[in-house]
Amino acid sequence: MVPRDRQEHASPTSLRHLQPATPMSATRSDQPQSSGAESAEQKTLRDLEWDRLVSAVASRCRGPRALRLGGEDGEPLPLAASISEARAWMAETEEALRARRDGEPLPLDGIRDVRGALARVTKLGVLEALELWNVKTTLGAARVLRKFLAQRKQRFPRLVVECALDPTLDALEEEIAACIEAGGTIADHASPELRRVRSEVAGLRARIVARLEQMLLEHEAVISDRFLTQRDGRYVIPVRTDAHEKIPGIVHGTSSSGATAFVEPRAIVEQQNRLTLAISEMHREEQRILAQLSDLVRERAPELGAALDGLDLADLRDASARLAEDLRAWPPEILDEPRIQLHAGRHPLLTLDGVTVVPNDLEIGGGQALVLSGPNAGGKTVALKLLGMVALMARAGLPTPAQEGAKVGFFDAVLSDVGDEQSMQKNLSTFSAHVRSMARTLDLAGPRTLVLLDEVATGTDPGEGAALACAIVDSLCRRGAAVGVTTHYEPLKAMALSDTRFRNASVGFDVQTMSPTFHVRMDVPGASSALAVASRFGLDPVVIERARELLPEQARTFDALVRRLESEHDAVRATREGMERERKQAAEVRERIEVELEKVKQRDKTRLSLEGERLMALIRETRDEVRAARQSMRKSPTDAGLIEAAKAAVERAALLAAEGGEIGSALAPDRSERPGDAPSPDEITVGQKLFVPRLKTEVEIVEGPTKGRVRVAAGAVKLWVELGELRPSRDGARASKDASRGGAREHAREEVRREEGPREGASRELPREPARRAIQTDANTLDLRGLRVDDAVTMTETFLDRLYGDSTPVGFIVHGVGTGALRDAVREYLKSATRYVKRFRAGSFEEGGDRMTVVELGG
Repeated sequence: MVPRDRQEHASPTSLRHLQPATPMSATRSDQPQSSGAESAEQKTLRDLEWDRLVSAVASRCRGPRALRLGGEDGEPLPLAASISEARAWMAETEEALRARRDGEPLPLDGIRDVRGALARVTKLGVLEALELWNVKTTLGAARVLRKFLAQRKQRFPRLVVECALDPTLDALEEEIAACIEAGGTIADHASPELRRVRSEVAGLRARIVARLEQMLLEHEAVISDRFLTQRDGRYVIPVRTDAHEKIPGIVHGTSSSGATAFVEPRAIVEQQNRLTLAISEMHREEQRILAQLSDLVRERAPELGAALDGLDLADLRDASARLAEDLRAWPPEILDEPRIQLHAGRHPLLTLDGVTVVPNDLEIGGGQALVLSGPNAGGKTVALKLLGMVALMARAGLPTPAQEGAKVGFFDAVLSDVGDEQSMQKNLSTFSAHVRSMARTLDLAGPRTLVLLDEVATGTDPGEGAALACAIVDSLCRRGAAVGVTTHYEPLKAMALSDTRFRNASVGFDVQTMSPTFHVRMDVPGASSALAVASRFGLDPVVIERARELLPEQARTFDALVRRLESEHDAVRATREGMERERKQAAEVRERIEVELEKVKQRDKTRLSLEGERLMALIRETRDEVRAARQSMRKSPTDAGLIEAAKAAVERAALLAAEGGEIGSALAPDRSERPGDAPSPDEITVGQKLFVPRLKTEVEIVEGPTKGRVRVAAGAVKLWVELGELRPSRDGARASKDASRGGAREHAREEVRREEGPREGASRELPREPARRAIQTDANTLDLRGLRVDDAVTMTETFLDRLYGDSTPVGFIVHGVGTGALRDAVREYLKSATRYVKRFRAGSFEEGGDRMTVVELGG
């Protein structure tokens, strides 16, 4: 709603940024532009039919730029003035193309052409309601695009920056929406005064119409028709001309036939006067609202202009992406050097025309010349124009119609001499016009110039023309220009065989079908095949045969040489394509094998992980049962029931770890895989250390071999493994150790017997003898550094159980010093630990001092 006390007018605001973007010249921006350079640029764009490509872009725009872009009086398609600008534009197009290929194109619906209205409002003009509605719709489109890009700023960073839209413009959109309704009408609720006066107008109009309809019934005899109409904004009724005096009032006119007079009855004159005044008041209020809304637009004109620029840019990039989809084009790598490298390039205009285009590889660089030869109507000029189109498309932010991976350098200028420049008005022959064009081209050519010459130096003596053509191309290469030239001159083709700056290329001709193939062969000169082309187009065979007879021997020899080169080139190309197919097939097979290997690895990894988890769960469960039974026996050593429970728990643990038990089965080898380089049974001794790949660890032989298996110790776990699973230790070390004193069942029974000792009255006190000196090894050492107290105590208990089961007399516990908390906790546990801890002490100086506790065990 617009307040009435808002200021009626605002100061004008400059809108320089609202003007259409100045087109980038195809010549260097840091050099003065001469009329010759401008003419050369215009000629190049005309030769390449650039306006058709611009029209293709414009037709894919969804906003007002579709109407402004292209045409004789329209905006040109901007060309980047620098390499960095060209790369930035191409990156923006690439983001728009990625958005389309991801199924979420840029939202650009609702953009209206409001630049004219915005320019007018800055000159203190008042916008109409429909113009304000268009501004509101455009602001809505800007809001939607801003939110779309903000949600995807990681994917489209350049578009986010270049299409930055001011979020404060949302308030202007809301202000206009509150006053203007769809279709461009002012809403009744735009202001209280407007609502009041419109209500008054509606009431007066209703009363007037009701009174007039009543009079139509009352004076039916003199009424010429049963309808109401208006004259000069006032209601009248149609009365027969001969009876108009029977209805007193004001006559506002007659019909074209003169048979009807339009009379405003005197009875409603006063009411109509009040209606006229009310309508005038309503119009004044509506104009006030429009003026205030125009003031709001004028105040935000710079931000609104920037938003229009951002929308236009987004629309242009989206249109470029749509064109790329239609052309199957890819954003090229824009090089610093002036070079073009295309794989399977296709002329964009032929593709848009629906023509089946033969893709070709083309390459050209600065200071080099690509000499295209071959028969007429074979595609030489199409290939030539493709180079120019690609160079300009790269500067316009348009992807390249070729395979992915194209490389296009930045060219400051693209100069062309394509077509017949004969002029009757200027008294110029074809040759004279070409010479004038060549002189201008030589003046403008430089290191970053792409020059396209079609049939250079034709229209004169063939010998002199060939010499002139060679000199012109050589001179352009010396200037550093990249030159593409089509020719039938054999000396120019021959230069490409001896001068490394020149490179031959030719379009093919199928002798069997007598038709061109449109395929470009690089590094092979082409025969003109003039006689074959003439025969194809219906020239008398007698004439063709006579021409062959008159053909010089040198020409026939050169033609035969060229055809042999073409044949060999085709053979090499076919071989290369076959090898490439085989390479791709091998790569596909290798990729499938790698995928299958990865699947096998993942399956094995998953299986081992699941087996490991199950094994650890069984070990934890068994350990807890043994610990619970042992603690119960300590608390009630004479309770026969508890002794039996302990026996059962220990026996179950032995069964689980024994051959065929759950733990043993979990660690059982895969019998389908038996390596053949395992040591023989005669080479295996108790105490020997070997490596088991399945366990990924080194183990120690504690029993066996028995029935093709041995019992090994992997840390605190003992299990049976197949002989075929054993491998030599990685470091080749061998160590000896006392064999285990029995299987798991014997350990279990021995454990129970020891626990039964106190029940039979044996003393639990151990004699206090000096600690025996023992050799510290990995097997009798436990490192607790870095662990929490609870975990350290649990590992200490398991460690002591293993030492006791192996009849190892002394154990070494490394806990470090630190704050002393871990050391004190371990020693506190040892004081109240199992009865087989005979004594413990701090390590000696040689053993590491107080960072270690030495434990002596006894039965």
